[in-house]
Amino acid sequence: MSSNVNEIKETVREFVKNRFLKNSDGLELTYSTPLISGGIIDSILTMQLVVFLEQTYSFEFQAHEVDKDNLDTIEIIAAFVVKKQNG
Repeated sequence: MSSNVNEIKETVREFVKNRFLKNSDGLELTYSTPLISGGIIDSILTMQLVVFLEQTYSFEFQAHEVDKDNLDTIEIIAAFVVKKQNG
């Protein structure tokens, strides 16, 4: 099942906001906010994000795909999910 890129962005944004930024008043989370390189999520939180993405969008990450090249911003994440869903 392929998802709309805008739906993916909003789903991921809500997950990150609700799961990782509950107590971060004033931090605006945009689709281009750097998550890993900006220090918002660390390696443990990155793995939680990976599990969420795998379960929500029914695909598996390869070990070499779990990095900031694929997970640093919501825009990058959404493009990666679409790529994985489309094979």
